Amino acid sequence: MASRAAADTDIVGRTPEDAARAPGSNALDDTGRLLRFGPFELDFDRYELRVQGMPVAVEPRTFDLLVLLARNRGRTVTRDEIFSVLWHGRFVSDAALSSQIRSARKALGDDGKRQAVIATVHGRGFRLRNGPFAPAAPDPAPETPDAPDARDDPAPCVAVLPCATPGDDGRGAVIAGGLTEDLINALARNRWMRVVTRNSAFALGRSGEPLDEILKQLGADYAVTGSVRLAGDRVRVSIQMTDTLGLRCIWSDRFDRRLRDIFDLQDELSGLVAARIASQLGISEQKRAARLRPSSLGAWELYQLGTGEFYRFTGEGNRRCQELMRQSLSLAPDFAEPYARLAYAMVLESVYFDGPTDEAHLGEALRLAECATALDEQEANTFFALGRVQLARGEYGRAIDALETALDLNPCHALSHCGLGDSLVSDGRPEVAIPSFERALALSPHDPFRWAFMSYRSLAHIFLGDHVEAVRWARSAALVPNAHYWARAMLTAWLAQSGNLDEARANVPALMRARPGFSCDFARSRLFYVRDPAHLNLFIDGLRRAGVQ
Repeated sequence: MASRAAADTDIVGRTPEDAARAPGSNALDDTGRLLRFGPFELDFDRYELRVQGMPVAVEPRTFDLLVLLARNRGRTVTRDEIFSVLWHGRFVSDAALSSQIRSARKALGDDGKRQAVIATVHGRGFRLRNGPFAPAAPDPAPETPDAPDARDDPAPCVAVLPCATPGDDGRGAVIAGGLTEDLINALARNRWMRVVTRNSAFALGRSGEPLDEILKQLGADYAVTGSVRLAGDRVRVSIQMTDTLGLRCIWSDRFDRRLRDIFDLQDELSGLVAARIASQLGISEQKRAARLRPSSLGAWELYQLGTGEFYRFTGEGNRRCQELMRQSLSLAPDFAEPYARLAYAMVLESVYFDGPTDEAHLGEALRLAECATALDEQEANTFFALGRVQLARGEYGRAIDALETALDLNPCHALSHCGLGDSLVSDGRPEVAIPSFERALALSPHDPFRWAFMSYRSLAHIFLGDHVEAVRWARSAALVPNAHYWARAMLTAWLAQSGNLDEARANVPALMRARPGFSCDFARSRLFYVRDPAHLNLFIDGLRRAGVQ
């Protein structure tokens, strides 16, 4: 890294002359010993930060952080890069980095809410903005402790601590160690969260210190703990997730399995647990954002509030979701997830509500989804959204490709399993779609979207001519509390197609209450993306038999 003895070479290996020629670079003086950006100066000889010519006291590591960000101005410097440069690979917690970011922002007259100079790139790292910067006036007042939700990187940080093995005869420790490591790897595929590394979590998790102290040192917002117990060939795994605020357990579950192949067991349980933790953590983050004052909402919190509105599955909630996603992007235009969520909300607006279905609307949704994948090509959520947009556009092969890419990135992503199944049904392959719906429900049985997992599965069964299973899954979907009215419409149509006309007609009033004015013409207009006209006609015919006009 740059230091007093070696300031001629850029932290990333460029000379000062290279840096000066780079696009969006900073101004170096003739000797390369002074770096300027906006009203700020970094003096390498004096190891001094100056703001509008006035020195501002910073500790050496904060100065090094500013140099690293300034010499990569306009580029996101990852958290791993910062750890490597500032701490030379030594173990430190996320809290240590957060402290340095706060110190750097304070020195530049910035803060975690404004992010006028140092931007948080959610879940990735930090970027020094290209400016222009307003004259800064560093706050000379002493730092006050952060409010509980004032996180420098609002992406939630999860620590998976070693599983306990009470009464172990040696086999349990092997299973527990592998399960914990596989769970860390599975959770890390969710790019919207930060996961503490195995070595850090294991080192402190086995220290014997109280849980709250361990989590404080790790800088974690959530802890995952558990136990593995054996009795003959039976294995019982218990898992809990704890919110570090008040050490409140927000989710727990128990899994009983037969011990046959240890690797199969670890693969199965790590996938199930990772998917369920991701779902519950998303709900917790939405509640956390809802507790904040409107003036305290940043891009991450706006995204979470918008996601909460999205899962209401109402026209009003969908519109509010889109508004909040656009607000989030206005604060953080390089935040991939709001692009993806906005694109998907626009598609659902077209299919499930009264939104436009024209090329301009779906074209904008496609551009948003493509922007999301360009910003983060390793995030399953972005390719999931791209696949759903492409299906709505009738691009069936591309939709399947995008969703298979999402599952390559994160095999535990329940929504992508459901989306792949729906795309296969739309592509005329219902027989190969059913395993995708089974996997989605196994991974996330309490998912806010589970009504869709069930409804889309009912489609596969009706197209296979299995009326009994089609009705069973449509009925289960309609019973989900937040189910969209399309679940009730499918149940009505499949009951009629199965010959149960009395029950089909008895469902029509509930359908009309959920969606006043629902009609066969409306249904046909919203199912514009269906590939096979026979499939659409089967649905419409069932509605007509039930008495829907």
